[in-house]
Amino acid sequence: MTVKILAISGSLRSGSYTTALARASAELAPESAEVALYEGLASIPAFDQDLEPGRTPEAVARLRRQIEDADAILLLTPEYNASIPGALKNAVDWASRPHGTSALMGKPAAIVSSSPSPFGGAWANQHLRRILSITGTPVVETELAVGKVDAKVGDDGELRDAATRERLASLLAELEELAAEVGRAHAEEQLV
Repeated sequence: MTVKILAISGSLRSGSYTTALARASAELAPESAEVALYEGLASIPAFDQDLEPGRTPEAVARLRRQIEDADAILLLTPEYNASIPGALKNAVDWASRPHGTSALMGKPAAIVSSSPSPFGGAWANQHLRRILSITGTPVVETELAVGKVDAKVGDDGELRDAATRERLASLLAELEELAAEVGRAHAEEQLV
């Protein structure tokens, strides 16, 4: 069985290092997994609770469907002002609704942060991890913070750094394992 992973880059910039890492994840995933890149972040309107239920914007419904259809999600974030970008937080806010039965509830996840700084967006990584703990999203234990990312991604947008490629591949294998565990637990619940 193929594990479907949805990669969501929190950057809107066309030459984004974060999105380059998301693209690299598709080629570095285990053979039994496939990674699809979510491309609708810029189209999601600002969260507005007046629009739910019943008036959910189509871009939000599409995001929720893609998360629901995936076996796991890979969230990749740059660090802006020591946290995650507003567009990514907005998407998580929408996807976390309705609380308790949202597309994120129980959905296995992994986080990759990146920054030109040597710390690799570690604060953004921690902020996103904390947010996902509230949404009921199980996150793999490994933290991947890619420091000096601008030196690791070439001008062509390819992830060139061998150590980062290895760490990303390892994180994806861990995510695939968590997705399998969650899937088995869910199947056992259905039998009871």
